[in-house]
Amino acid sequence: MKDLRIVFMGTPDFAVDTLKTLVENNYNIVGVITAPDKPAGRGRKLHESAVKQYAVSKNLNVLQPTNLKNEEFLNELKALEANLQVVVAFRMLPKVVWQMPEYGTFNLHASLLPNYRGAAPINWAIINGENTTGVSTFFINEDIDTGDMIMQESIDIDPEENVGSLHDKLMTIGSALVLKTVKLIASEDVTTTPQQDTAEIKTAYKLNRDNCKINWEAPMNDIYNLIRGLNPYPGAWCTLVNGEEHLDVKIYASSKEQADHNYNLGDVVASKKELKVAVQDGYINIKEIKLPGKRAMDVKALLNGYEFHSNAKML
Repeated sequence: MKDLRIVFMGTPDFAVDTLKTLVENNYNIVGVITAPDKPAGRGRKLHESAVKQYAVSKNLNVLQPTNLKNEEFLNELKALEANLQVVVAFRMLPKVVWQMPEYGTFNLHASLLPNYRGAAPINWAIINGENTTGVSTFFINEDIDTGDMIMQESIDIDPEENVGSLHDKLMTIGSALVLKTVKLIASEDVTTTPQQDTAEIKTAYKLNRDNCKINWEAPMNDIYNLIRGLNPYPGAWCTLVNGEEHLDVKIYASSKEQADHNYNLGDVVASKKELKVAVQDGYINIKEIKLPGKRAMDVKALLNGYEFHSNAKML
């Protein structure tokens, strides 16, 4: 068995579960690399990453470099004398960092690679209507998410699942997969498989305003999947035209209703109890919505205090 000295790299909540698993299984975490503290909220107070908060609570050595190629940081990293680096939800590493430890640097990615390489794999699996996704561990190389595969584990996606619930499931099975991977490396029993590129590989593009906008002329399933694939973050959006108002709204939850109708695509159909939008082959029933400057609310709460004109539309 190899005597492992591990440096862990990660920033958000998704990474905490893995770090916690390694700590609770008594692995020697000689350092934790995470993002610098950032101003947040109205008071612009410095906010520590979720990984830093956990690491500090366990008295782990934390480094927060702004530049991963900075000579001072590289010297600090070398001084930790790690022989393995574990990366979960962190930024791209320069070669000088990932090639440093004797036993390599491996990454946990929240997809079944080679599919959904990129920044938002959990979101895009739902947006594209996948029935299955999973987690992968692989050794890092020069290109993003392309290194030799170590292990994978798959999971079914519930037809009504949103990205929040899937995130939590993948976080749990991901931490278990990292533990298995570390045990393989420690026992010198690890084997790898090169990723096979094909023309059908799907990409997890970075989410932006354009690809989060709802196209009400798209097929019903595509709209439904986009909404749940962006719930709770960052939220699918569109423009509500209601009388003289043009409001950019976010829609967080919806359901599908197949039906014949004579409405134009995007027309709003509102009653005292429900709010729906006409689409191909039926309606999207809106369940949770956020108006500008307001908190997200159940649509029934919205209908109690907001009046929709007869010619209201979603664009």
